[in-house]
Amino acid sequence: MKNKKVLLFISAWMFFFLTTSQAQQCPNMTSPLDGDINVPVDNLISWTEVDGIIGYLVSLGTTPGGGEIINRRSSGQNNFYQPEVGLPENTTIYVTISLFLPDAPIKVCPLKVFTTTSITEPPECTSLVSPINGETEVRVDTNIKWNYSPSATNYLISIGTSSGNYDIVENFETGNVLAYKTDQNLEIDQQIFVIIIPVNQKGEATGCQEYSFTTGEPTVKCNLNDFPLISIPDKVPLCTNLNFGILNNNGIARGFRWIKINNDDNDEIVSTNNTFEFDEIGNYRLELYNTISQFGASIECLVTKNFEVVTSNAPEIENVIVSREPDGLRIEILTKGTGEYEYSLDNQDYGYQDYHIFNNVKPGERTVYVRDKFGCGIAERLVEREISFKNFPAFFSPNGDGINDHWQIITDSQSSELNIEFIFIFDRYGNLLKQLNPKSIGWNGNFNGRQVPESEYWFKAVSFSRKEIKGHFSLIR
Repeated sequence: MKNKKVLLFISAWMFFFLTTSQAQQCPNMTSPLDGDINVPVDNLISWTEVDGIIGYLVSLGTTPGGGEIINRRSSGQNNFYQPEVGLPENTTIYVTISLFLPDAPIKVCPLKVFTTTSITEPPECTSLVSPINGETEVRVDTNIKWNYSPSATNYLISIGTSSGNYDIVENFETGNVLAYKTDQNLEIDQQIFVIIIPVNQKGEATGCQEYSFTTGEPTVKCNLNDFPLISIPDKVPLCTNLNFGILNNNGIARGFRWIKINNDDNDEIVSTNNTFEFDEIGNYRLELYNTISQFGASIECLVTKNFEVVTSNAPEIENVIVSREPDGLRIEILTKGTGEYEYSLDNQDYGYQDYHIFNNVKPGERTVYVRDKFGCGIAERLVEREISFKNFPAFFSPNGDGINDHWQIITDSQSSELNIEFIFIFDRYGNLLKQLNPKSIGWNGNFNGRQVPESEYWFKAVSFSRKEIKGHFSLIR
């Protein structure tokens, strides 16, 4: 029993060794044979099969071991390879066959050599492969392909929109390739005419056939959801305090075109980005589009919006006129500037109106706001409440008892201060004793570090709008 197992193991090992050894044998050339001369330039390259391999790699070169014609091209497990565009004439060709081995490095076999024949005649005509002759609904970005013409080393292609009229491209040299694509897409729903003429050193093929095909006509249409949304206003400001403005379209689109509309109808695309930076006033148009494709052509689902870039600037409040009327105060706001402004009372963020006058306003301290409609700035001003000499104390007693020790304007719960810029205090002879800050604690009854005598004193209060309130009070000691 033991001897039988040993024999089975030896047999299996010898089978694996023989199979592996056979798999690693290099093939022999069968067509052309190694050393052949006058080989046709369209000759199929073939070799003997090698068992136990994964596949073959083929290199064809004009130098030993080179890959100038094809370099390490896989032929799968086929023991043959057909060069797509043939071989150069009267040239020594070096063939390298490499083997893909299972679980082993690639095995590079020894070189084989043959020499091609000399070409003595021009090539024959080729035939169109794709699109096929007479085909319809062809993509406008199609690749035009043709068959190899033996001995051809170049091809002249002509393409046009009518027979014999090659207005798209004429006699273009493609080189030794078998496909061509126009730089620009072909027109939609257009019959296209093509002629391909093979060329070699001996001349051009003659009498070649003209082929034709027709591009497709898209049948898709834009649906409502295919159109992008435009979210820009009719007027856009170019603020005078800035060198340029930036406009964003917040909608999502495949493409953007910002266009400057000129008086000579020569409109100019100035940006194709989502954002538009501008430094000139004038009329503009934004075009947004999404695309739908069919037959290689793209249909634009387009929406447009015209808008105007206008000059605007931050407002400046020149004056606020307050007058009393039977139902309350009337506040009129006078501004400077060339912008389009709106007005608010007591709120910087809300409640704006186009009219610059507020009626039936309750008495009290107010703040007015003027805002440029296009966002170039906001101006504000405190509007004083109506005041009189009654807003000032009739007397005070600076005796250090903590009661009425200072004289100052009277405030109430409506406002922490009145809109007074300065208060001046005089004696009975008109001598200035104190210039009082309305926000200070007040006058303590001293002048140059000494107490002034008990007497009557006079004051003059000046508002920010230069309104004056005058009166007098008593100092009691």
